Amino acid sequence: MTETWIEETLYDNWGQRFRVVRELARVRSPFQDIVVFESDSHGRVLLLDGVVQITERDEFVYQEMLTHVPLFSHPDPRRVLIIGAGDGGVLRRVLEHPGVEKAVMVEIDGAVIELSKEHLPSIAQDAWTNPRAEVIVGDGIDYVARAPDAAFDVIIVDSTDPIGVGEVLFTDSFYEQCARVLSAQGLIVNQCGVPFMQADELYETSLRRAKFFPHVSAYVAAVPTYVGGFMTLGIASKVSLAGQDVQSVRTRAQAAGLEGKTQYWTPEIHVGSFNLPPYIAKHLPAGKA
Repeated sequence: MTETWIEETLYDNWGQRFRVVRELARVRSPFQDIVVFESDSHGRVLLLDGVVQITERDEFVYQEMLTHVPLFSHPDPRRVLIIGAGDGGVLRRVLEHPGVEKAVMVEIDGAVIELSKEHLPSIAQDAWTNPRAEVIVGDGIDYVARAPDAAFDVIIVDSTDPIGVGEVLFTDSFYEQCARVLSAQGLIVNQCGVPFMQADELYETSLRRAKFFPHVSAYVAAVPTYVGGFMTLGIASKVSLAGQDVQSVRTRAQAAGLEGKTQYWTPEIHVGSFNLPPYIAKHLPAGKA
């Protein structure tokens, strides 16, 4: 029997491929090409425009770090805005924090949500029906532009790279509006690519955010299917995040009932992830941590 493989198309000179057990969905939405397939090695996989977004086997790394780091960095996050994240994994992790009163998720492509519900139910689990969640199919840019001042404590942007449908989530005007709708101690986090291959993404995004936030930094997570080494997650805040220590983070994790329930994030990983290798740190604006 002939084997079927799917090859990622993120880079034109380097890549990875997956042996396919079966293809579950192939859809052209108004925004992007969506493919969901069951792999031989990583469980079910979601691709958008040929680029791996999430796999069942390693999704916990990205989802936990994109969520728990900002929520345990903010002193009291009660209202959280999620932009993108159509698979529901970030929403699920945000709702694991009992102090969060409202989580609003805005995903531009409803097809991603529906296909994730159908083919990737383990990622969001019961987050879709949680009474603290509000899921909106719509434009995150427009939602932020219309939101009241200081409406949210934390904004989590889980988008594709700054090309195609995700490009508008990396602009000056977007970060300016985000700063407006964040509360006095608010912060925003978003993926900034794999700097070994996408160093410009971290550098340019950091410069843009530094125009509107006094404190700009990044932390790292090792996600196996984001090839090229560490994935950087850029964080920008209105107050300094320097000085976080393991014990204070652990105390909050215990109070939230999350200690020992994560697969990648720990208080030690949380604090240590901000210690960047020099080849990554050099792409951040100086003196903005």
